[in-house]
Amino acid sequence: MAAAAAVWFSAIAAVLLAASTIAVVVVAKMTGKRNGGAAAAAAAAAEAELPLPPVANFLVGPKLQGGFYLRPESEVHQGGTYRMTVPMFGRGVMYDVDVATRSEQIAVCFEALRPTKLRSSTVTMVRETEEYFAKWGEQGTVDLKRELDLLILTIASRVLLGKEVRETMFADVVASFHELMDNSMHLISLCFPNLPIPRHRRRDTASARLKELFSRAIQLRRGSGRAEDDVLQRFLESRYRDGRAMSDNEITGMLIALVVAGQHMSSSASTWTGAFLLRDPKHLAAAVDEQRRLIGDDRVDYDALTTGMSTLHRCIKEALRMHPPAPALVRTVRRGFAVWTREGKEYRMPAGHSVVSYAAFNHRLGYVYRDPDEYDPERFGPERKEDRVAGKFSFTAFGGGRHACLGEHYAFLKMKVIWSYLLRNFELELVSPFPEVELNNIMLGPRGEVMVRYKRRKLTST
Repeated sequence: MAAAAAVWFSAIAAVLLAASTIAVVVVAKMTGKRNGGAAAAAAAAAEAELPLPPVANFLVGPKLQGGFYLRPESEVHQGGTYRMTVPMFGRGVMYDVDVATRSEQIAVCFEALRPTKLRSSTVTMVRETEEYFAKWGEQGTVDLKRELDLLILTIASRVLLGKEVRETMFADVVASFHELMDNSMHLISLCFPNLPIPRHRRRDTASARLKELFSRAIQLRRGSGRAEDDVLQRFLESRYRDGRAMSDNEITGMLIALVVAGQHMSSSASTWTGAFLLRDPKHLAAAVDEQRRLIGDDRVDYDALTTGMSTLHRCIKEALRMHPPAPALVRTVRRGFAVWTREGKEYRMPAGHSVVSYAAFNHRLGYVYRDPDEYDPERFGPERKEDRVAGKFSFTAFGGGRHACLGEHYAFLKMKVIWSYLLRNFELELVSPFPEVELNNIMLGPRGEVMVRYKRRKLTST
């Protein structure tokens, strides 16, 4: 086992153990079953809708991941794990509704983020990126993590939320969104999302403020009589199978959910990409050379981003392999099933237990990835394809199967827009120590400031 993988495993196992222990203690007090055994505790935890059953089964290696990603909701379900999102998104959406309604809501999001729909958004992403970096001077030093986080939220405000948000209330949205995230992604919120503590009161206030702002954006859109090319418009025009339109409450909740789901993933991955590239001259040079070959008439269009930047794509993907923002996904077993390891050994996953797909550990397995603790984007190249050789679930930074992230294409697109611009227009140098991992939140990312010195320059074609 690689040393880094062992550290990751210990950290996540400790978090899950803590959450499960809390659940068992609380359930024991609620049911009087202090000594009723694991089965009784598991059943009581499920009945109480606590976030994690007291027994967690880690599925290690690509072969076992099918037990997590391919089984239907009737066998493996979210349980109480994602109920922490209800105070964030509001009632009536996602994990506050039944599976059938949630599936329809997710289908609307999937349709809104289809690659064919995002093609027309590329020009907007490029324009927002150009305008953002135009504010930088000829040279200077910045916190790259902070800059990328704000730019990604800027792009989302235009592409997802619409011009009303971007042009009339952006500062308020940014402040409220950061307040929401800062007070939602902690272990206490996972275990007890409704606990009346100051952190949760700040979270609830921020969520209510975002819903208020987005409701105002909806009214401005309707009052204008315009039909814009953004996700807000697609929500306004969507219909459930029974013909019902989405309510304003549902639309505002889904907008919050989309931004929350995409913001941390993209911000973390783009920052790690920069840190790795600026530490590794070889891979940085390869990424810059690719941009030099693509410059042409200086346009960055959809086709160049999706088919012409394979080196940059691999650089981002490798950062995601090494530091997946969501290191572990958890489901609860409703109906027991068996899994088999690559050695052929059988394990039973009993009803009432949880199963864990632990990407941060699986991405560091030596029999899947050669030198797994090394940043090596070429492992995803056509000659090696390490993410495919060992099995289809070797890379799960965006989930997979029934639980694949619907925003993967959108995430890669905006990250490549940003990094293609940076590589073409700036010389960059990492001046702070290489970042460590922030382990205090449920969603992991680089800890502290990531200070980068920049100098403006124009890349010329070969």
